[in-house]
Amino acid sequence: MATQEQYRELARQLTATAAIQRDLSRALPADCPPASAIVLMVLARHGEIRMSKLAELLSIDMSVTSRHAAHVAERGWIDRQPDPLDKRSRLLRINARGEALLNQVAEGYSHVLAHCLSGWSDDELGQLNTLLAKLRASFGDCRARPPLPPQVSPAATPTPPAAPADPHPPPSVGHDITRTRTKR
Repeated sequence: MATQEQYRELARQLTATAAIQRDLSRALPADCPPASAIVLMVLARHGEIRMSKLAELLSIDMSVTSRHAAHVAERGWIDRQPDPLDKRSRLLRINARGEALLNQVAEGYSHVLAHCLSGWSDDELGQLNTLLAKLRASFGDCRARPPLPPQVSPAATPTPPAAPADPHPPPSVGHDITRTRTKR
């Protein structure tokens, strides 16, 4: 089982990947911010969906989703139409221009990754892909998961009282002097 220190190091490493995300976002066309690229990727993966489903998949508020959808629609990368089953809702679908942009984004990302990871072996890249897929699967669908239990800080955890020390411990063979050293 992993130690708390290993989890802390993993948290540090994952936080540091924000710099990688920034480098990758530089490969995006100027009029396609990262949020727009993500909207297009979700629509390409899930096909035609309602705005509410897009908000759910992105785990963001409906008003934010509407702004992102408006941005990609204004650029002609998606089609929006009324939902025939619910006239209050809109169906979103990536179109040919959006697909072409996603291909351009994928090429840009691949170029950056190939440049930055040129010293990596095929096996190392395969291991990274496998471990990242495993990490994503471990988190699963965050929206469907029950809330995590509250974190208990060590200070809040009651420590059982220590047993009184024996003032005359039995002598031991190979006695460790560092344990009997007193502070001055």
